[in-house]
Amino acid sequence: MRPTRLEKPAQTHSHLRTIATLLPYLWEFKVRVILALSLLILAKLANVSVPLVLKEIVDALDQSPTELVLPFFLLIGYGALRFCSTLFGELRDAIFAKVTQRAIRRATSKVFAHLHSLSLRFHLERQTGGVSRDIERGSRGISFLLNFMLFNILPTLLEIGLVLAILIHQYDIRFAIIIFFTLLAYIALTLIVTEWRMIFRRTMNNMDSKANTQAIDSLLNYETVKYFGNETWEAQRYDEHLQAWEKAAVRNQTSLATLNSAQSAIIAVGVTLLMLLAAQQVINGIITLGDLVLINAFMLQLYLPLHFLGFVYREIKHSLADMERMFTLLDENREIQDKSDAQPLIAQPATIRFEQVDFSYETNRQILFGIDFTVPAGQNIAVVGQSGSGKSTLARLLFRFYDVQSGAIRINNHDIRDITQHSLRMAIGIVPQDTVLFNESIYYNIAYGHPDATAEAVYAAAKSAHIHDFIESLPHRYETIVGERGLKLSGGEKQRIAIARTILKNPAILIFDEATSALDSQSEKIIQAELKRIAAHRTTLTIAHRLSTVTDADQILVMERGRIIEHGTHAELLDSKGAYAHMWKLQQQED
Repeated sequence: MRPTRLEKPAQTHSHLRTIATLLPYLWEFKVRVILALSLLILAKLANVSVPLVLKEIVDALDQSPTELVLPFFLLIGYGALRFCSTLFGELRDAIFAKVTQRAIRRATSKVFAHLHSLSLRFHLERQTGGVSRDIERGSRGISFLLNFMLFNILPTLLEIGLVLAILIHQYDIRFAIIIFFTLLAYIALTLIVTEWRMIFRRTMNNMDSKANTQAIDSLLNYETVKYFGNETWEAQRYDEHLQAWEKAAVRNQTSLATLNSAQSAIIAVGVTLLMLLAAQQVINGIITLGDLVLINAFMLQLYLPLHFLGFVYREIKHSLADMERMFTLLDENREIQDKSDAQPLIAQPATIRFEQVDFSYETNRQILFGIDFTVPAGQNIAVVGQSGSGKSTLARLLFRFYDVQSGAIRINNHDIRDITQHSLRMAIGIVPQDTVLFNESIYYNIAYGHPDATAEAVYAAAKSAHIHDFIESLPHRYETIVGERGLKLSGGEKQRIAIARTILKNPAILIFDEATSALDSQSEKIIQAELKRIAAHRTTLTIAHRLSTVTDADQILVMERGRIIEHGTHAELLDSKGAYAHMWKLQQQED
């Protein structure tokens, strides 16, 4: 039992902290919040006054026919109070709408921006479907929490207090006692059963997130599914999560029906007891028929908002849990951060220096060992080696997606850990081996290299990458949508767009990571000549597997298992008859 007792305060503290994160958003519109709460109070006062006026109307009409007079002003007042209780509620919602929507916008934008500030390590481990669901449900939770906690729970408590005060002041205390204990039993039953039902809702949400994660992963890898004919297998996996969701959803619905029935039974007992007591007092002449109508109206009036108490309580707890999951993303530590005194990089021209760099993605598996080399300003240094030798890791470290464990990477003698990440990444352009495009137009994807560039500059970059003529041959030209991850284009077309995007960025440092691997031999020669032209007078790091693409590099580094084992020009390395010469010979035989 002790762990349970410890868990509750921790959970409460977590919920309070989640609510506290919303306070700045409310304080931003404090005038609107105060005005909305004022309208809430007015709406409840009007609502509570309706039965009081109704009592007077009934008493006015409960006369002998000779004394009967139409209570005109009471009827007008009754209608006006009915209208005001609705009007004040609608005005409250209209005034508070900006508060709610701004809170959702600010919170979700903050989470989205924070996700982009997290390290590559986090994004390699995350599940996109689950994260998107957390943000979606979290933003929905903010709306629900703000509206229902402020405009359902608080006004209901206010209304209960007003009704009990009126009954205690004007009537037999037994009326207030019956209503109080009826509501107490109603609330206790609702909270206990709803807490028990939460397990079904949590299971539904968990299965929903898992199903969504698996569905997105499967659809993103559509071609792989087709290659292996695993459509049925994927559908079965998806259906397994949905089966668990269905089972929990059925239990959730049946338990809700049970709860609603029990709630109705409690209200029925309370109303019956009230009516028996009121009827007896009417017969005894203690109260009037209008008083009986008023007491009954109060009970039914309280029942309506309380009827949703279970739903509201469950959804508030659920919203808090969803918001907590979303705000937990904000607690994710940014592994790579700018120092407080970080300076912008001036990288024209740029000399890159790797100084005895050791690096590992995981503590038990080191990737780089004592990497030490220099890329002089304006020169092209090539890095070659077998797959898994650590070549692409150099590019990730240069972009500072990770920090080195020992040693340093310097640009113009500045440790990249001492300069701002934005200025560092603006100074570097990369053409990666695996080009991923946004599901937008070709124009958008090229312009992404420099979003403020003119249309003429975008077209010029496309021409330099020898992709302009192809784009112009398409029905929608530059407005052609490339599809999810660029799947509507071939590998070569995607790579040319990546080259155009980098040309448009016009960086001081270039990285070509297997930049022509998806091209045929003829296209490769054309693009290689173009890459050589744009790399002129720029500091360039070329990562390659095919040695024929780096023969004219100023220096070639040969990597094996995370170490540089040879370096020199193409001719020097062939003359040394080492690992490079062996790889060259094998590739020449393959060609």
